[in-house]
Amino acid sequence: MQVKPTIPTDTQAPVAILGCGLIGISWTALFLHHGIDVHAWDPNPDARNWLAERIKPSMAQLLQMGPPARALGHLSVFSEMPEALEGVSFVQENAPEVVAVKHEIYQIFERYAASDALIASSASGLSWSALSAGMQAPERLLTAHPFNPPHLVPLVEMFCPSTAALDRADAMYRQIGRVPVRMKREATGHIANRLASALWREAVNIVAEGIADVEAVDLALVNGPGLRWAVTGAHMTYHLGGGDGGMAHYLEHLGPSQESRWADLGSPSLTPEVCAALIAGVEAAAKGKSLRELEQIRDTGLMRLWMLAEHNLACIRNDHAYKKEEIEGQYEHPIYNV
Repeated sequence: MQVKPTIPTDTQAPVAILGCGLIGISWTALFLHHGIDVHAWDPNPDARNWLAERIKPSMAQLLQMGPPARALGHLSVFSEMPEALEGVSFVQENAPEVVAVKHEIYQIFERYAASDALIASSASGLSWSALSAGMQAPERLLTAHPFNPPHLVPLVEMFCPSTAALDRADAMYRQIGRVPVRMKREATGHIANRLASALWREAVNIVAEGIADVEAVDLALVNGPGLRWAVTGAHMTYHLGGGDGGMAHYLEHLGPSQESRWADLGSPSLTPEVCAALIAGVEAAAKGKSLRELEQIRDTGLMRLWMLAEHNLACIRNDHAYKKEEIEGQYEHPIYNV
């Protein structure tokens, strides 16, 4: 077995990006913005040849949100994966959601990467158990699922049985401004996609049952609970909803009404009629805007939210009415983790 030597820890080793589609482009820009050199590889020559050009919009967005803490990293693009793995200590894998394809990448990783290098998969629908099957050192693999686009949405959902691997990955992601969250066990859809799927199931049901149209559902979410969830999350929102008694009071007095709402939620099927209603609904809500225009609106909104969160952090740090010891470390959320 051909294994490269351990990477020195006194300097920041390059990071390898394997797979340069939408997610890989976003990851590449993010690492470069934070001063980390990137070794990029993709089996598609066009993806390799156009990568330097395709990261420019994401790099510009990151610069809009704030100057880099140090000099930008250097991008190197390789036609052969073993060359991209030379000298790296961390790999972000973004291959298609096909187990056999990922297994082939992991075999090459184990053969050519440094013996202590880690590989993190951006897989959204594949489990760590399925991905790690057949690896000689499965503790070097972790699932690290980002939310699209990774350079604008800080969440990274991680799972690996090895605490040491999670600790190293946690430090890496925090270095580039992400918010890593650790899962206690594997689950299809990780955390956020399970929550998103539960919400969208009822959003589809509301349309299917004729309760409201697509635009009304989205307006209700964006201008209502979405605002609170973006600040405090789901559980803390209900804790605050319990008044002085917090979650205990809420569960005691309003728990039954919550259960009655759960019982009334639907389980829609994506029939041709429901699909047609959803497609027509989003087209009407888009009001003629192209997908590129809608992406720009989304990204601009995400950037403004991020900058607002950073501004709130500064206000909290400078406001003596807030006692750091009372809120530090309570939540993995940028507003509270001060």
